[in-house]
Amino acid sequence: MRIQSLNEIEKLKEQEASFCIYFSSPNCGVCQVLKPKIMSLMKDDYPKIQTYQVDTAIHPEIAAQMGFYTNPSFIVYLNGQEYLRRSRSISLQELDESLARPYKLMF
Repeated sequence: MRIQSLNEIEKLKEQEASFCIYFSSPNCGVCQVLKPKIMSLMKDDYPKIQTYQVDTAIHPEIAAQMGFYTNPSFIVYLNGQEYLRRSRSISLQELDESLARPYKLMF
């Protein structure tokens, strides 16, 4: 799902305990290569964490207000709290290792 405003993120924080957001732009080569890998990891290994996307070419203000000034960026909320935040060089292995234990405990 695509996020169109910061207000949508605030509503997610109120309504969903756990979710993640991937910030990228279509003119970012790294973003385009990493995006399907992250989406696949989340869908296959962490299906109870809904994944959202922000196109920073269209909505740069959302990324800036969230404190992201580079692409790609990724943020995970667990139990309503920010749990993980990464920018620029995102390691899939690190992401998987960081989420495995808390995910098993929560779900």
